[in-house]
Amino acid sequence: MKPETIFQICNSVTPVGWVLLLVAPRWRWTKQIILSALLPLLLGLVYLTLIVLYFGEAEGNFNSLEGVMKLFDSPFTVVAGWVHYLAFDLFIGTWEVTNGQKLGIPHMLLIPCLVITFLFGPIGLLLYFTIRAIRTKQLLHENF
Repeated sequence: MKPETIFQICNSVTPVGWVLLLVAPRWRWTKQIILSALLPLLLGLVYLTLIVLYFGEAEGNFNSLEGVMKLFDSPFTVVAGWVHYLAFDLFIGTWEVTNGQKLGIPHMLLIPCLVITFLFGPIGLLLYFTIRAIRTKQLLHENF
């Protein structure tokens, strides 16, 4: 399969998960496909496949910025990197929803966190932790 095709498939499926988290977090299918982490796990499988098949072909390393940049000379490793972001960001969004529900945080407060997590990953997570700390009066929770 061409890297463009893998990119298009993953890039088309993942936003569906985000929309379900945003507008239907308690819907049966959202629970079965997204909140169960099924979609992030499927993205993880795509990532694993790309790494196993193509990572050894890439020059570069993790020891310097130049080395990391060389890792992304191959379209397959760029797609692997993108799928890595898609999987982890969606997993974090899923966690924000399940953790927020467990702690009784209104979904309307989770929506900005989800949008920002989708667009800017860690900034959305920081926003979630801020809202959670304000709502629960605790910075950290023993159940994470």
